Amino acid sequence: MVDILILGAGWTSTFLIPLCLESNITCAATTRSGSGSTIQFEFQPNSSDPAPYRVLPDAKTVLLTFPITLSGASERLVRLYTSTRSANAGADDPPVFIQLGTTSIWDKSPEKMTSLGSTFYDRNSPVTLTGRASAEIELLALPTSLARTTVLNLAGLWGGQRVPRNWLGRVAPTKDALKSKGSIHMIHGLDLARAILAVHSSSAKAAGQRWLITDGRVYDWWDLAYAWGASASSDDGPALWVRELMQEEGIRVLPRNTEFLGRVLDSRDFWYEFGLAPLKARLETDG
Repeated sequence: MVDILILGAGWTSTFLIPLCLESNITCAATTRSGSGSTIQFEFQPNSSDPAPYRVLPDAKTVLLTFPITLSGASERLVRLYTSTRSANAGADDPPVFIQLGTTSIWDKSPEKMTSLGSTFYDRNSPVTLTGRASAEIELLALPTSLARTTVLNLAGLWGGQRVPRNWLGRVAPTKDALKSKGSIHMIHGLDLARAILAVHSSSAKAAGQRWLITDGRVYDWWDLAYAWGASASSDDGPALWVRELMQEEGIRVLPRNTEFLGRVLDSRDFWYEFGLAPLKARLETDG
């Protein structure tokens, strides 16, 4: 028995596994290849074969890092895992399943407009029913006698090898592309790991709930481009474009007010309910 089983070790595990070790929480992880110290496992959404699940350890919490988009696949995964557990494992205390999702499910959902025209979303806002969002709803609807489930819908991930400053050239290759950019929301890998452990430790509070996870800030792409786009050898590029756009659009200071940013995500519920605050609540260049 381990405390946490990570199905799909990847970027998230580079933060979660060290934090587990530091917190004396036991964990195991899977990869498709089974390389290193991981367990070989590949989720087949259409398969009802229990054999691949028998190699997995019993766990108090199972973390699903990969997206599930096929109808019925979430329930199939949970039932195949729970049906292949050792005798009495989870009989009185069903495992917790945490699905990592994305905040993009609120990109095109019905708007909650303020008088200023910004679009604010929180975890209770209606979502766009993509395959991924529908699979999350299916997971949350499973009976607690089978499993306790929760979904963490994550903003943009950064930290380690993921350096937001390096994305500027792809996001704003031209002035016109930059002109159309509004908000961006982020969460650092360390704070994501802390959020996962909080759900693991307080699963009753999290059961059946969808949570929206950001660092509590909304960033303005113009503000970031102005800070990151300057070059010591040239005055061309994003920083110059921002100055021109501010003049053209009548923007006096950066960051712009929220009415200019489009989608704004409100993640206060999670941090309040679990008594935490993000440790990386500002984008830093060192990750």
